Amino acid sequence: MLQQPAFGRRLRQLRAAQGLSQTALAGDGMSTAYLSRLETGARRPTPHAVTYLAARLGVPPDDLAAPAAGSLADALALAASLPERSTDAAADAVREALAGDPAADPVLRWQALWLLARERRGEGDHAGQRAHLDQLVALGEEIGLAELRVRGLTGLARCLRSLGEIGPALHAALTAHALADGLGVEDRAGVLLALVSVEAEAGRLPEARAHADELTGLVEGRTDTLWAEALWTAAAVRVRQGEHAAAQVLLDRALEGYSGGEDLVLWLRLRFAAARLHLQRTPPRTADAAHCVAAAEPALAFVGTAALRQELALLKAELAFHAGRHEEAGDLLAELVTDAPRLTYRDRVRLDVLRHRLRFLSGDDTALHALRGLALRAQTDASLDLATELWGVVADLLLTAREG
Repeated sequence: MLQQPAFGRRLRQLRAAQGLSQTALAGDGMSTAYLSRLETGARRPTPHAVTYLAARLGVPPDDLAAPAAGSLADALALAASLPERSTDAAADAVREALAGDPAADPVLRWQALWLLARERRGEGDHAGQRAHLDQLVALGEEIGLAELRVRGLTGLARCLRSLGEIGPALHAALTAHALADGLGVEDRAGVLLALVSVEAEAGRLPEARAHADELTGLVEGRTDTLWAEALWTAAAVRVRQGEHAAAQVLLDRALEGYSGGEDLVLWLRLRFAAARLHLQRTPPRTADAAHCVAAAEPALAFVGTAALRQELALLKAELAFHAGRHEEAGDLLAELVTDAPRLTYRDRVRLDVLRHRLRFLSGDDTALHALRGLALRAQTDASLDLATELWGVVADLLLTAREG
């Protein structure tokens, strides 16, 4: 007797590959209801059913006797058992299996798309991540499980924010927030992390502050990745509200309390955030920022992706600029521009801002026009917080020009 649910998976895969409906495959010799139960694994196939279905499909009966090599379930199981540093190989296997198994169980397909989206995010390929997340959100609607719908929308909101699509990101985050009521702490906190960040980008600071306070209350007493991300997110809101000292307290708590054992990338990026906060103070605290950069840089040997290396290079360029080492800042930016940046939308703008500031200091007055263009584009993209920051840079440069 053939084993279920392997037989059902294989049968469904072969039927889908030939573009047949269940009714067309069942024909006159089998009921559609019985075929459906075979495919879901609810019934075991009889020898007569195997012979009949193999003839209808035009394949030897042995082709139905074993699950397809390289099935999506197999690929996901192998991916889960691989070491964390082998994610590229795991993603390739899952990608191939997903393409070759169009009739795979929807939950398996959701899991595969989640893994592929996470891999693209790690590589800084936000456009590629978005393509997977769009499919994943649609699949979550089809499955109807609240947790999967919320996680897909949350991931999409964060990805859209990275792409600078603030309006759609806000819509996705608000939808996820409405659906998350009654779910567990992990899902509700994940939604709030995305929602606070997008609200802050959209200039909705009162809402962002209220949700940030809700978030930190939700994770109080923890010291895990969720707790560290919550403090970092709340600190970012306070920076936007001009409360740099309060932001520093929150970020210092995360730096001191999070060991990095669960997520070394988060440990690394917390130090990037701390360095950037020191550079945002008046006057910039370049020595403290340099200390954070020096602490973070060795970790790149263990978790360094192209995106993380470029984020660090941009941070070092900003540090060099604020320390008065303009030539060094220009060299670092030149390397980034020629290295196909895998930065978020906001970091790409920061790169352009620094490049134009260097041009302005070298006597190129057209840099002001370019900065105004960036500010107007940020307004068009509904990134009001970024637009405000850019108009501030323009105002500072105009003041510098008058004083000069």
